[in-house]
Amino acid sequence: MDRNFEAARKEMVFRQIIPRGIKDKNVIAAFLKVPREKFVPKNLRKFAYDDCPLSIGEGQTISQPYIVALMTESLKLRGGEKVLEVGTGSGYQSAILAEMGCSVYSVERNAKLAEKADVILRQMGYEVRIKVGDGTLGWEEFSPYDRIIVTAGGPKIPESLFAQLKEKGRMVIPVGDLYSQELMLVIKYGNKKKMLLLGGCQCVRLQGREGWPLSDRYIDN
Repeated sequence: MDRNFEAARKEMVFRQIIPRGIKDKNVIAAFLKVPREKFVPKNLRKFAYDDCPLSIGEGQTISQPYIVALMTESLKLRGGEKVLEVGTGSGYQSAILAEMGCSVYSVERNAKLAEKADVILRQMGYEVRIKVGDGTLGWEEFSPYDRIIVTAGGPKIPESLFAQLKEKGRMVIPVGDLYSQELMLVIKYGNKKKMLLLGGCQCVRLQGREGWPLSDRYIDN
């Protein structure tokens, strides 16, 4: 283990994560263990634990560590939950969820990112099912899900995702315009949505049939 990265990981948790109000011990333990540097391009690894998002190529980013922690804590995971992740990206969020004992099903519209994330996750021993396709439509085959986490910002809450959420299940999703969003927690009660605002954020756009129009092509399995 690279001691410089290990030290940077601890500093990230104790200076960026905990002081901002993250209290879930399981979330904190996962952030201390999962090596974030493995999920960023080699030329950016020295910035892996900085308090900001980083480019991972293909016009996508790995989110700011605190945002990942906030979204994860808001799901109230206890281990054993079936979680749908929309937007695999680098695979870092998938690793955090898997480290916390969740069964993770992840949808990524960009085939190159999906393949790269799959390789890294497998090398690290995390079992995450990844599908290449339109994440706004979810992954109906394995629904319903205890939790859904959407790592890109859309103009609204996709109804396909809400339909695949279990009763009293939780969904975390950024909703807003193309430039800024509000991070929202959605709890399902029948056909009704209980929504709580978690704060502002700025994420890459959620593209697909129930999100923003596609600016590039993807493979829909």
